[in-house]
Amino acid sequence: MRNLAFVIFGLWASLVHAAELEDRRLFEGAAGQVTLRVLSSTDTDIFAPILDGFLERNPTIDIDYAVAGSADIVTLISDCPDCFDVVISSAMDLQLKLANDGLARRLPGLNGAPGSQWRQSLFGFTLEPATVVLNRAAFAGRDVPETRQELIEALRADPEHFRGKLGTYDVRLSGLGYLFATQDARTSETYWRLMEVFGNLDAQLYCCSGDMIDDLARGDLFVAYNVLGSYASSRPETRDKVAIITPRDFATTMMRTVLVLDSTTREAAATALVGHLISGAWTAQDRPGYPLPSIGAADPSLLNVVSLEPGLLVYLDRLKRQLFLGAWSSALVR
Repeated sequence: MRNLAFVIFGLWASLVHAAELEDRRLFEGAAGQVTLRVLSSTDTDIFAPILDGFLERNPTIDIDYAVAGSADIVTLISDCPDCFDVVISSAMDLQLKLANDGLARRLPGLNGAPGSQWRQSLFGFTLEPATVVLNRAAFAGRDVPETRQELIEALRADPEHFRGKLGTYDVRLSGLGYLFATQDARTSETYWRLMEVFGNLDAQLYCCSGDMIDDLARGDLFVAYNVLGSYASSRPETRDKVAIITPRDFATTMMRTVLVLDSTTREAAATALVGHLISGAWTAQDRPGYPLPSIGAADPSLLNVVSLEPGLLVYLDRLKRQLFLGAWSSALVR
C-alpha cells in the first residue's frame, strides 16, 4: 500500500508540475489505505500538528499535502480539478467563489459553528485577525502605535527612519492580501490614508505573511501591515524580535475555510478531515499554545469578523477588482 501511495503521489506531481506549488509532503497514517489529496494555503509546518492529530484518529488515511498561494489555488483547481480532494485557504472570498461555482460538494452531515458555514459546502474552522507586526528594536524609545491613525502619525513624525522599512501584501498577487485590503477599505477610510503614507515611504510588497515576518526579524522591515497574527506567533525564534499589535480601532478577522471538491472519489476520507477541522479537536489540551485558534477558542473580543456570505463576491467582480487595484496601485506603487 505504501508503494501505491507513492505511485499516486508521483502521478499527481506530474499532473501539476507546472503549477505554483510552494511545498508538498506526504503524511502517512499507521495503516494507510487511501491517499487524501489536500491543497492548502497554510504552510506545512504550521498545519502539520493538525494533520498528525487527524491521522492518529484515522490511521487508514494518508494525506498528500500541497501548499500554494491563495490566488494560485484557484488556478490549480481550474487547471486540474481532479488532482485534489480537499481545499483549505485563508482567502474566504475565493473559496466562496469555488463553492458558488458548484465545485464544492455539499456535506449535509456536518454542522459548523453558527455563521461559519455556507450551504453546507464551505466551512470555517479558525478565526484569525490581521495584525500590525513591528520590529521591537526599531521602536525602542518610541510609542507603539495601537490604531491605524497612531501608525500614520508615527510614520509621518519620522519618515526617514521608516523609509523602505514598511511591508504589506501585494494584493495583485495575494488572495488573502486582497481580501484584507478590500475589507479594510469597506470598514474605514483610514486604510487609504495609511496606504498613501506607505507608498510615499517606499513600502515593500510581499506575497506572504511568512516572508514579511522573516524580514522583520532580520531588521529589513520595521513595520508589516495586515500580517496574520497566527503566523507571527508561530515562530519561537522570532518572537522576542517582533511585537504583534491587534489594532484597537478594528481588527479585520478572517476564517480559514475548507471545502471538499465535488470531483472527489474519496468523500469519506475528505468528510472525516473536514469534520476534524470544524470540531476544533486539534486545539486539544495536549497542544497548548498552538497558533491557529479554532472558532470556539478564539479571542471573544475580536470584532469585524468577515462573514461567509455572497457579499464577499462583490470585489471579485472584474470591474470592481480593476477599480480597486487601480486605486491601490496609485497609492502604493511608485
